[in-house]
Amino acid sequence: MNPYLIIILTALIGEFLLRSIARYLNLKALSPNLPAEFVGFYDEDKYRQSQEYTKVNATFAYISSAFDLAILVGFILMGGFNYIDDLARSWTSMPILRGLAFFGLLYVIRDVLSTPFALYETFVIEEKFGFNKTTVKTFLLDKVKGYILVAVLGAALLGGILYFFGETGDWGWIYAWGLVSLFIIVAPSLFVTVIAPLFNKFTPLSDGALKDAIEKYSESVKFPLTEVSVMDGSKRSGHSNAYFSGFGKKKRIVLFDTLIEKHSVEELVAILAHEVGHYKKKHILKGVLVSIAHAGVLFFLLSLFIENRGLFDAFRMEQISVYAGLVFFSILYSPIELVLSIVMNVVSRKHEYEADAFAADTVGSAEPLVNGLKTLSVSNLGNLTPDELTVILNYSHPPILQRIAALRGQEIGAQQT
Repeated sequence: MNPYLIIILTALIGEFLLRSIARYLNLKALSPNLPAEFVGFYDEDKYRQSQEYTKVNATFAYISSAFDLAILVGFILMGGFNYIDDLARSWTSMPILRGLAFFGLLYVIRDVLSTPFALYETFVIEEKFGFNKTTVKTFLLDKVKGYILVAVLGAALLGGILYFFGETGDWGWIYAWGLVSLFIIVAPSLFVTVIAPLFNKFTPLSDGALKDAIEKYSESVKFPLTEVSVMDGSKRSGHSNAYFSGFGKKKRIVLFDTLIEKHSVEELVAILAHEVGHYKKKHILKGVLVSIAHAGVLFFLLSLFIENRGLFDAFRMEQISVYAGLVFFSILYSPIELVLSIVMNVVSRKHEYEADAFAADTVGSAEPLVNGLKTLSVSNLGNLTPDELTVILNYSHPPILQRIAALRGQEIGAQQT
């Protein structure tokens, strides 16, 4: 058997089993006893509902991931990629256009297969637990907008990568790295100005106690806030969140309208202080630099395999092409990507602790953020007792009880000094 095929199948099945074990352990870790920290925040019915939400999502994730695995393995073994390649070649002889057609066909196939699962998740699971606010019309419009974005931005980025690898020889991976690095740098601004407004409405935060408190806090920590916007997150979901965006002198904080509805002014300021902490600790800049470095390693390794005959044979391909090499290497690379994602989750969780500590220090107390985190967890039916393997594989944020313990420990330490 082809050695690349053995590696690919082992990696795909191995990751599926690993994540399945993690889901099983995560369900075993569910405790019927409400943690003392959440007494008064979770009532018994709500707590049971949160555990049911975890169970339902775990079952759904297992079924959807098993389906994805079966489809991908079957597609590989039955020569599906070669059939798509033949179809793309019948449309055009131009390598870049052929590559875009190849990727486009794969994208459509994947979207068609995944749409029933997305519909079930949105209109059955999220509906059952009171989170879904999406209408069928909004769901379909989001699909159309997503296709347009892929056709415009995706085609431009992918077309550039295909051009560099196809036309610039051994330097192709460096040029492609430069293009992707540029995209990584401009992506946040592009998201704020172009992408996000296609899907949501953003309005300036109204004058009042909350706006005054946010501006006062920003001035106290010398944070160059230029805009606080409210996003109509309730248009799609009852889940709530907040995020920070912007480079240079323009800093923007976005609050979900669902977040404002469920939190006090004091809690909201503490949550925003956490986001400011990411900026002050340079976590965003570090994330950009790590992403650029990761892209460089990825493209260098890709340059070594992109026209490897053995790799193409593993996928039953008759002809070698740059565009198919991109797809096949991404699958071959998946075990390394899994390891890197675990490392990045460790770094991300560390950054979250640092941002929490910054918020508690600058607000003057850990209690507003603790209460804000509790309210956020309860309103999102968060799992209070995740298993460690699930945390390692999936959590970019520390489990809520660990975050609260760290905040309380920090406050005790500050009082003692």
